[in-house]
Amino acid sequence: MAKTDSKVVARIKRIKRIRKKITGTSDRPRMRVYKSAKQFYAQVIDDSKGHTLVAISSLDKSIGGEDIKGKCALAHEVGKLLAEKAKSAGIEKVVLDRGGYIYHGRVKAFSEGAREGGLVF
Repeated sequence: MAKTDSKVVARIKRIKRIRKKITGTSDRPRMRVYKSAKQFYAQVIDDSKGHTLVAISSLDKSIGGEDIKGKCALAHEVGKLLAEKAKSAGIEKVVLDRGGYIYHGRVKAFSEGAREGGLVF
């Protein structure tokens, strides 16, 4: 088994452990994050219905420009835009599902951006 395989397996275990405790309802949906090497993705999910209510990524055309430097700043902007989309969809409170990642770096920057945008979690 390669080193990356064991990292992936360990992250999947963390995801399952987190998902035992966190579920999204229609009143308070789950905000799930995923990060790749270069991009950042997030979605708001209602687990009771099994629907994705709002989704956004750093590949979105409304995000970007030359004024954003670094991946943390990009994640912060994704958080702000997700909060705007969620507010327009009538969502104000969410539960953060950090996706097996530690609350540090890009995940923290994203959540701070979402809080700035008006989401409560």
